[in-house]
Amino acid sequence: MKKQIVIIGLGRFGVSIARTLYTIGHDVLAIDTDEKTVQSVAAEITHAIQADGTNETVLRELGIGNFDIAIVAIGSAVEASVLSTILLKKLGVPYVIARADNELHGSILEKIGADKVVYPEQEMGARVAQVVTLAEVSYYMPLAPGYGVARMTAPSYLVGEKLGDMGFGPKGKWEVAVVLIQREKEIIVTPSQQEIIRDGDILVVAGNNDNLEKLLQVARKTQEEEDKNGKKLGNH
Repeated sequence: MKKQIVIIGLGRFGVSIARTLYTIGHDVLAIDTDEKTVQSVAAEITHAIQADGTNETVLRELGIGNFDIAIVAIGSAVEASVLSTILLKKLGVPYVIARADNELHGSILEKIGADKVVYPEQEMGARVAQVVTLAEVSYYMPLAPGYGVARMTAPSYLVGEKLGDMGFGPKGKWEVAVVLIQREKEIIVTPSQQEIIRDGDILVVAGNNDNLEKLLQVARKTQEEEDKNGKKLGNH
């Protein structure tokens, strides 16, 4: 459903969110005090305005209270971040997301009413660390300590095999679930255990990080053996 979203603060984080939200179909208003920054993004979103996102009068005149979501993307300027969050809630924005640079900043934002606090640097660091550790994974999103969702190209030894036969699912040997398969332009959501993996499939899997690593270790070892022997090995 299309939503009206206001973003206050156009650093790299704010600009990235603004562009992405507009691309996927939302109405996006971006506010920043820097004229050059506003001009640089104006053609890529619905509206961009040079204004002070900590000024209650300005926010009222812009009708910010009528927006569905507000994102306070201000980073290190803690006072501005806090003030903007307070004003957005005061004006009646139903859902306010605020960026925090550290735990103390985040705790303050939560106490003054932010509906969700995000830590971009920490979250990105966790994702990059897991992508480094899980070498074949092209994208990783942490869900809870030790657990996450990963995106990867189907290892060659899985091609032609059924998901259930290869140990996927809550009762499988990996304890890793395949939640989605991207097959060229087709998207298969929660594929059945009878689904046969094809060459080039992109798998989105969820589970314990250690189990994901074990799965990938077998994939690496099998690939090395295939390369060495020049043929596909049997099931493992």
